[in-house]
Amino acid sequence: MADFPSKVTTETSSPQPQQGAGRLRGLVSSTTSRMDMSFLRSVPAALMAAETVLGLLHWALIAGAPYWLVPAYGWVMFVAVTLWILTTLLFLVLLFSVPQILSAVPWTMTVMMYNAVAALLYLTAFLTNAATVRMFKPSFVGHIGAAAFFGAVLTLLYGAGAYLSYLDWRADGGNAATTTVPT
Repeated sequence: MADFPSKVTTETSSPQPQQGAGRLRGLVSSTTSRMDMSFLRSVPAALMAAETVLGLLHWALIAGAPYWLVPAYGWVMFVAVTLWILTTLLFLVLLFSVPQILSAVPWTMTVMMYNAVAALLYLTAFLTNAATVRMFKPSFVGHIGAAAFFGAVLTLLYGAGAYLSYLDWRADGGNAATTTVPT
C-alpha cells in the first residue's frame, strides 16, 4: 500500500512538450473556429470580395499609366488605394466575427455608412477619371479608359452594398442603441 502513490502518474498530457506542428494545428483550429463561414456565403461578402478584386485592378490600371502628369489623378489614386485597403480590412473584420466581440459598436450602421461614403467617393473618382481620359497619350488611353470603367462598376458595387446594408440596418430597427444595450 505504501508503493501506491509512487506508481501512479497524474499527468494528463504527454510528458514531452509539443513543438512546431502541434502548436500550428492548434492555431489553425482556433482560427477556423472563429471564422464566420455563414458570412462567406452571403451576398455582402460576395460584394466585398468583388470590390476588393476590382478595386485592386482599378488602382493597378491607374498606377500603370503616368497618372502624376494629370493632378486630378492624385485624387483618383487616393480613393482607389484607400478604399481597397479599408474594404479588405472590413472584410477580414466581418469574416473573423469581430462584431460579436466588439458588440458596443453599431456594426450595421457602421457598414452602411462606410458603403455609402465609399460609393460617393468612387462616384467622384469615376467622374474625374472619365473626364480626363483624353489628357493622356494614346498609348495610355486604354489603361485610363478601363480604369474609368472599373471605377463605374465599383461605384455601383458600393452603392449596392450601401443599399443592402441599409436594409440590414432597417431590419435591426434602425436604432444603434438596440444592439448595444443589454436587455
